[in-house]
Amino acid sequence: MADKSLHARDDAASSDDDGPMPMPTQPSKKRHKKLPFEAAYVANLPCAAMYERSFMHRATVSHVVVAPETQFIITASVDGHVKFWMKMTRGIEFVKHYKAHLQEETVAGSQLKGPLSQKWPWQIRNSPAVRIYTTANEPVHTISQLHAAPVTALAFNSVTNCVISADQKGIVEYWDADSYKFPTDRKVAKFQFKGETDLYELAKNKTYATAIDVSPDGKSFVVTAKDNQIRVFRFDTGKLRRKYDESLAVFEDAEADDTLHLDTIDFGRRAAVERELANSDVVSNCIFDESGYFILYATLAGIKVVNVETNKVVKVLGKVESSDRFLRLSLFQGKSKVNTQYEKHLKAASGLKHEAEVMSNTKNERDNIDPTLFCTSFKRNRFFLFSSREPEDDEGEGASAGTGRDVFNEKPTLEEAQVATESSTAKVLGETAVMHTTMGDITLKLFGKECPRTVENFCTHARNRYYDNLIFHRVIKNFMVQTGDPLGDGTGGESIWGGEFEDEFHRSLRHDRPFTLSMANAGPGTNGSQFFITTVPTPWLDNKHTVFGRVEHGKDTVSSIENARVDKLDKPLTDIKIVNIDIF
Repeated sequence: MADKSLHARDDAASSDDDGPMPMPTQPSKKRHKKLPFEAAYVANLPCAAMYERSFMHRATVSHVVVAPETQFIITASVDGHVKFWMKMTRGIEFVKHYKAHLQEETVAGSQLKGPLSQKWPWQIRNSPAVRIYTTANEPVHTISQLHAAPVTALAFNSVTNCVISADQKGIVEYWDADSYKFPTDRKVAKFQFKGETDLYELAKNKTYATAIDVSPDGKSFVVTAKDNQIRVFRFDTGKLRRKYDESLAVFEDAEADDTLHLDTIDFGRRAAVERELANSDVVSNCIFDESGYFILYATLAGIKVVNVETNKVVKVLGKVESSDRFLRLSLFQGKSKVNTQYEKHLKAASGLKHEAEVMSNTKNERDNIDPTLFCTSFKRNRFFLFSSREPEDDEGEGASAGTGRDVFNEKPTLEEAQVATESSTAKVLGETAVMHTTMGDITLKLFGKECPRTVENFCTHARNRYYDNLIFHRVIKNFMVQTGDPLGDGTGGESIWGGEFEDEFHRSLRHDRPFTLSMANAGPGTNGSQFFITTVPTPWLDNKHTVFGRVEHGKDTVSSIENARVDKLDKPLTDIKIVNIDIF
């Protein structure tokens, strides 16, 4: 039987050239621009590497918008459903749900300040016209002569009382929110002709804007284009300030860079999604933070936070979330205005005792800010929350028990209900396993609903004492510990059905955290009896090895096994054995 082992990525070692070398040339002293108080601005941005929570719609989520004044988060899906959520001291709470449209919305936005506070400019699908609406049903004005091609993006600059619009031919226009004409105030627009600006940048490159966002001070705006390039313009002069190329070709070249390198299989999967995305009508966006010094946008490798002043990437969020291609973003920054006593009782009533205790034990909760980034993902019926907190290791308490960070707030479809019924009438599987080893006990939570055959195989082997006295034959520090082979060399073992069985990959179960229980194999569909427990996040193993459990207790035992002395074949010098495994 093939060796069922895992391979960690090896970095190529570099060697120095022999012989004397000439004196290196002294680099010219170049002044790097610095942003005062940059650390304070960065501290008010989400910093977690993984998303903390996700919530559901019945269909693919297409839009997410934050209304900072009211602290509402509005989400919309392709089936026309709209949901309202309230930003709480920590996380969000559902408020309202209604069916607003018979089909997908093309634009979603929050109420604007200033003269347009009771007016909304809307682009019409496949039309060059822009219509201005109030709370009445009929448009109060239609701008039909501004663009010759269908309008693809709109943004309102509340500081200058101007609207920026762009069409499918790459033409960008400014117009006053009151007169619906080009602004005459030279303090607003310091140019008379677009030839003096860089506003033809999109048309020259034969691309068009898919989203526009204006900085809070009104001095800059950022354009996300169909060619996967992010362009930052100065509003008053129309000059191009920054340009960032996030196309697939750039990432393919960057694979040679160790700092940006992804696992080969992981990168191939992401590249395939990127090509599919390029051929679809789905678009992403780029947004400013409240300071106006940073922009955030989603890429193949995660969500980048870029300091526009220093022209440097500050952080990348969600790089390890290999199964999600994030798209639309919206950012909440500031303090929650929700009554903390009301929130405490709300959490307690829903069974979230831990969160209620955290709130009651925090003296200065009102002074704490909770910067949160909300985002959609390609072909996902969920929207995701990035905060300053990593997801908890446990699988939830009270009302959220068993859900982990992916909250199931929608009723299952008929097909999902049938699968659940079948699984409930099938042979009862274990939910928890206690592995007694010579170095201590390890308690495992099993995912029988998501991986029924894998859990059945594991539980049946355990009940039949198949795993008794088997050794941990492969231990790699900062990677994983592996066991389950009766031969003790990584080449043995079979399933309860004899031979091998298929993989059971589930989107919600990934190698995104340490202490994940997963099946060892020698390739697709070659699962037998061997399994391993990770000791670090290993996202490159996603969709290659079946995740069927996580360690709940005994993480110190796993760490002790991980730190055992091993030989050159990664086998512990002193045998570490499974005494037996109890299933509950």
